[in-house]
Amino acid sequence: MSETQTVTLRQLHNYQFQTEFSPGLPKLVSDEPEPLGAGSGPNPVSLLLAAVGACMSSSFHFAMTKFRESPGTIITTATAAIGRDENKRLRVQNIDIMIKFESAASAISHLDRILGQFEEFCTVGASVARGIPIKVSVTDGGGALLKT
Repeated sequence: MSETQTVTLRQLHNYQFQTEFSPGLPKLVSDEPEPLGAGSGPNPVSLLLAAVGACMSSSFHFAMTKFRESPGTIITTATAAIGRDENKRLRVQNIDIMIKFESAASAISHLDRILGQFEEFCTVGASVARGIPIKVSVTDGGGALLKT
């Protein structure tokens, strides 16, 4: 099955763009930080991090519910390292995703299987990882590091 998705970006001023999603969804204004833009909205790197983080979080939640497990609240932090490439152009060098869930790991009976497969469900993360290294870590409600 193949499908398409489209968003439309309309320039408002200089580096500020309004993104229109599906009808009925709120529009989003993005902008580059100063000195290029005015910093009036998230920049493209932030939007990339939000997309990868949301997809990884949703995939983790999906994997948990697939095994009828309850992670409690999931909090994900996505961080990008930005540096210059061989042509001195700024590029996202890598992305770190830290997923924390509220429940104790001991309360999740299928945790090994969940941790072993949830990244494979993430359409955006798997696609981005073809060009940008992504490291995913998971901790439970007690702060135990379960996956690196």
